[in-house]
Amino acid sequence: MKSIAFLVILIAAVLVNAAEKYTTKYDNVNIDDILNNKRLLKGYTNCILDKGPCSPDGAELKTVLPDALATHCEKCNEKQKEGSKIVLRHLINKEPAIFDELEKMYDPKGEYRIRYKEEAAKEGINI
Repeated sequence: MKSIAFLVILIAAVLVNAAEKYTTKYDNVNIDDILNNKRLLKGYTNCILDKGPCSPDGAELKTVLPDALATHCEKCNEKQKEGSKIVLRHLINKEPAIFDELEKMYDPKGEYRIRYKEEAAKEGINI
């Protein structure tokens, strides 16, 4: 779902397009530390939205996001998918302005919102 891809990206849990799967290099990043630190969250968000510089992992994240959204995160492992749900919930519930900006950039026609809405609802995520 769109949220899965966003989480994967914003948490820096999924980066670098490996042959079959995304790298697991960032799977042990503490997602809550990023989401609850405005400076860190803003850095990743600005990178992904082309509003600021990107760290190496942010740049990789930005590269992976379109593929993850388009493929239903098929290259993600379970930890990355769970992480993306955490990120999505946080953005929708606590940072709606950031979520809206990301959606405008990565889902301007609302295709992913429609595609993933039912699945998100099953996870208790109201997109």
